[in-house]
Amino acid sequence: MDLKTASALRRLRLVSAPEAVSFLLLLLCSVLKRTTDFNAVPVMGMVHGVLFILYVLFWADAWNRARWGGRTAALYFVLSVLPTGGFFAERRLRREAEDAVIASRARKEGVVNA
Repeated sequence: MDLKTASALRRLRLVSAPEAVSFLLLLLCSVLKRTTDFNAVPVMGMVHGVLFILYVLFWADAWNRARWGGRTAALYFVLSVLPTGGFFAERRLRREAEDAVIASRARKEGVVNA
């Protein structure tokens, strides 16, 4: 895995958890708006919108650089629209990055001929 691909995956991983948190907070603010006088939906909506746009941009970059298949790319996109999906995406991306580092070290040390 080259440096640009690793950076694209890292950016996607770093934005996925905050995007999921903002989605959950937006849902909470929506409930509070309906049940109380507290209305933070405009602020949380904007925060979540910015994080979601960043997620989609980083997702597209990671898809292009990592050359994911259609199923993998679709999985990461679907995880972005589920309320807690960003947490699962972050965990999978972290595992993928760790596996790439292990494979890179193995190739460097001559353990694997790949």
